[in-house]
Amino acid sequence: MQHILKAHNITKYYGDFRALNNLNIEIPRNSIYGLLGPNGAGKTTFIRIINQISVPDTGEVFFDGKPLQPNDVHYIGYLPEERGLYKSMKVGEQALYLAQLKGLSKQEARKRLKVWFDKFDIGDWWGKKVQELSKGMAQKVQFIVTVLHEPKLLIFDEPFSGFDPINAQIIKDEIIKLQEQGASVIFSTHRMESVEELCEHIALIDKANVILQGKLQDIKRAYKKNIFEVGLYHENPSSLQQKIEEYYSTSEANFKSLDANLKLNVKLNPGEDVKNLLQLLNNQSEIHHFKELIPSANDIFIQAVANNQLKTTEIL
Repeated sequence: MQHILKAHNITKYYGDFRALNNLNIEIPRNSIYGLLGPNGAGKTTFIRIINQISVPDTGEVFFDGKPLQPNDVHYIGYLPEERGLYKSMKVGEQALYLAQLKGLSKQEARKRLKVWFDKFDIGDWWGKKVQELSKGMAQKVQFIVTVLHEPKLLIFDEPFSGFDPINAQIIKDEIIKLQEQGASVIFSTHRMESVEELCEHIALIDKANVILQGKLQDIKRAYKKNIFEVGLYHENPSSLQQKIEEYYSTSEANFKSLDANLKLNVKLNPGEDVKNLLQLLNNQSEIHHFKELIPSANDIFIQAVANNQLKTTEIL
């Protein structure tokens, strides 16, 4: 079975507002899947449906090959963007309580909590009240509670909120370990650098519709424009630029280089092999920098949303 979760034709209304429109998403098993979109796009609505906090008006969700059932909550871990710890309860008492809600016995929960508290070096927090912890400290506790019952599917909504860079990296490393141990992960964030680091697959939702989904590598390949950033040295850089422009379109490039005295973005002609460009540059100059400009997840996010909003405006 290839997918841990499938959403088929999910539509959800809140009054007259359409939050999701015939949404179809497939989450590959044992993947870290980026669920992306602007604020209000429909991401949280979809997550709430997976967690059975709300139900779709039409469509169906399949979990682990079967229609989603109430008991599946025991196989899903959810870390919401808005944290839900009880501030006046002690950390250990609350962690035990939440673990038992997920089906663990008190004895097993205590055993697993000790492992995680030791791993994060927070054993002395056990008797503290949540209100005594900083935002980042409370976030660590909630992360532990989310993963403690070893669910098949983990859903992290802005999991690095409140963390300094060091602790954010610790959580990233733990998410990767959980995936390596067999968990599937839905990762919702506005931090595109984290998407680049963690996600192999993504779906981009805008205005209730999925406007882009698939392997991030394939999407980048589709969005790249065959432009190469080059840094060259030549005794007469202007004459070299003229020579290059006999064959290719160029524009000014901006990057750091110690030795290049000509920096250009060079666009390949349709269907042309990059070897031809390299041969020309090598014959005419010293090459100090050569790099294909691959769009980042952030570039793709901005372009795809802008294109979708333009289409929506044209339809209206």
